[in-house]
Amino acid sequence: MEYEKAMDWIHSREKFKVKPGLKRMEWMMERLGHPEKKFRSVHIAGTNGKGSTLSFLRHILQQQGMSVGTFTSPYIERFNERISVDGQPIKDEVLAELVIRIKPLSEELRQTPLGEPTEFEIITAMAMLYFSEAALDLVLMETGLGGRYDSTNILTPVLSLITNIGHDHMNVLGSTIGEIAEEKAGIIKPEIPVVTGVKQEEAVKVITKKARSCHSRVFRLGHDFEAMHQSSNDEGESFVFSNATFHSETYVSQMKGPHQVENAALAIQSAEVLRSLGVRIDRSLYGKGIASTRWPARFEKVKDAPLTIIDGAHNEEGTSALVETVKRHYVGKKIVLVYSALEDKPVKKMLKQLQSVVDTAYMTTFDFPRALKGRELAEYSEITETKAVEDYVQAIREASSNVGEDGVLLITGSLYFISKVRKYFESKENSW
Repeated sequence: MEYEKAMDWIHSREKFKVKPGLKRMEWMMERLGHPEKKFRSVHIAGTNGKGSTLSFLRHILQQQGMSVGTFTSPYIERFNERISVDGQPIKDEVLAELVIRIKPLSEELRQTPLGEPTEFEIITAMAMLYFSEAALDLVLMETGLGGRYDSTNILTPVLSLITNIGHDHMNVLGSTIGEIAEEKAGIIKPEIPVVTGVKQEEAVKVITKKARSCHSRVFRLGHDFEAMHQSSNDEGESFVFSNATFHSETYVSQMKGPHQVENAALAIQSAEVLRSLGVRIDRSLYGKGIASTRWPARFEKVKDAPLTIIDGAHNEEGTSALVETVKRHYVGKKIVLVYSALEDKPVKKMLKQLQSVVDTAYMTTFDFPRALKGRELAEYSEITETKAVEDYVQAIREASSNVGEDGVLLITGSLYFISKVRKYFESKENSW
């Protein structure tokens, strides 16, 4: 099977459809000989910060000489990124071969009362099979949505990691922090340690209660370990990490924003827990791991003149973190915004947050089923100077010409939008 045909088949599955329950995954895993039991894993859930935390942890582990598999979503540049080993996306021909093996199972499953697996279930099964047949020291698996009923939750990891809890996917996960926390806490397994960055008292109670019932030890940011932020500058963020048995030297993260210091701390504490479980971890290599970490579309500079930053702030918590980062690094500078978002997001609230740092805004759209039109977004905006430009390339060009010598062009909103924007900036056609 050719790669393009394999991709067409994957994308023709039930995209974006949520089918609660793990029965289809369990059925496929049994038929495949339980690949999910053939590798050690860390399972990561949370509203924001999953990808960045995973990347920090991957780089820390790779500094130890380990080979690390990662399963992430969504992708930024190319689909293959979602299933990677040591940062290298799965090869086209290997992905196509996995589809050949999974497709008959999908068609057979469709004939049962369980019904056809969703696109995400298919991709998860492919990842499990791929990782089980690779010589890996550890696999970092990120949930797609929630936790309890997420297709990745067939894992029994060596460590569960819950980054934070926020307001996202409320139509599926629940309308309160407690309800959303309940779904995320669903990844906690009996006697498996938990590292978490949750802050809200309601969420902490839910997670600690679930962990207690599972006899699982919990390590909480700000309680069992912490990161003391020291400074923000052009190099990034400087901080010191500490827990009950370890106090670090100063680390510098090129991932900008105070929230990235917290994500780095979650990764370091995860390495500390793995160390306590017998994994060979050299603490002196933490700094190199942190310093070498990159993650696309997280306050990422894509152009110098004008200074252009892209960030996938697609919910309230992500937008809040973005605003705080702008304030710390670009205070007093003119900020010109290009923005596009999906209809199921709290757009008015997010634009209200951005209003505190943005001088001029360009609302735009892109080719995606749930993308709002630029004119619709403009109606939500209270930013004094707001313009609607439906062609996002034109919006970027107009905004760029309006930044000035010392300003910042900030492009944010949907991660799907940022994926297209990032490709645009990397394309040969972008010669302006």
